[in-house]
Amino acid sequence: MSIFLGYVFLGLSLAAPIGPINAAQLDKGIKNGFFHAWLVGLGAMAADAIYMAAVYLGVVHFLEIPFMKAFLWCFGLFVLVYTGLETLLSAGKVVSSYRSKDESGVKSFMSGFLMSLSNPLTILFWLGIYGSILAKTAAEYDKVHVILYSGAIFTGLLLWDITMAAVASSFRRFLTGKVLALISILSGLSLIGFGIYFGMQAYKLLF
Repeated sequence: MSIFLGYVFLGLSLAAPIGPINAAQLDKGIKNGFFHAWLVGLGAMAADAIYMAAVYLGVVHFLEIPFMKAFLWCFGLFVLVYTGLETLLSAGKVVSSYRSKDESGVKSFMSGFLMSLSNPLTILFWLGIYGSILAKTAAEYDKVHVILYSGAIFTGLLLWDITMAAVASSFRRFLTGKVLALISILSGLSLIGFGIYFGMQAYKLLF
């Protein structure tokens, strides 16, 4: 049980560092409430599941090809800058007294999914950390335990997702319209910042 909880804590600590997903969740929670913020995280987890399966099946070596890495950095640049600009343009429309109803849950889910799928740092994490955990676990335990402990990591990711969504949607109740707009602007700028970083990494690989 303590080993399982250790893996849950690992999942929590991996999701906690502030990155594009957390910035997007914060923005979605403030604008659209808990459900939309949760869906962003859920979309990111769906992408994580794909990479987890890729590591498990040994497909990750394909992602180590320089061209593939450069393509993923460029794709990440596009997704993050687009999301960041969209966040900045809608920052002034944040009103604390009501929640906007015009955004679909599918859009929230897909924004989290594409953001995580196009993030080479996600790939490096699953390749490096999960790859080494998988090798260690597979050497010590049977396949059932490998799946169980992989599930524990996901439990940690899910707990963080719910926590972030709750915090972001709670912010909305206590903050004024101007402060909410400011948080939205900072969130948008951070997404663009991550996007520029991705672009620089792609440039280094290509040139």
